[in-house]
Amino acid sequence: MKDLGELKYFLGIEFVRSNSGVAMHQRKYALQLISEIGLSGAKTAGTHIDNMKLTSRHYDEQTGQNQEEPLTDQVTYQKLIRKLLYLNMTRPDISFSVQTLNQFLHQPKKSHMDAALGVVKYIKRQPGQGISLSSNCSSEITAFCDADWDACPLIRKYWIFD
Repeated sequence: MKDLGELKYFLGIEFVRSNSGVAMHQRKYALQLISEIGLSGAKTAGTHIDNMKLTSRHYDEQTGQNQEEPLTDQVTYQKLIRKLLYLNMTRPDISFSVQTLNQFLHQPKKSHMDAALGVVKYIKRQPGQGISLSSNCSSEITAFCDADWDACPLIRKYWIFD
């Protein structure tokens, strides 16, 4: 066994230690993703997905609405979503958008690819954003939930609040 010293970079995640805790980010990975996609010169986006109504092709066929053609290159979309899922480890702010786009992997449309590129433009705004783990240990856990407690007895059963 060999001591390699303090952890600085592991599996694309950079770790920065300070007196206040540990910060984790994937800045290098995010910049590489932006460059690979070809959005280095593009403007940044302020939000992940701009009020887009994303539907599956099956839904479109059933309702007869929005008959948008599927992407000709589905592999590019699938690779992009896979990379965004990996980036999601240190960027919880994109988790909803990426999980929503992940639902359309089998038959993506142009609107799905546009939304995925919008997420990349949002990441470009702050590529070094990540997670900060505080060294100030506190035994108190704060959680928020918007569930209707009276309508959900199972949630009440498993969550105990003082």
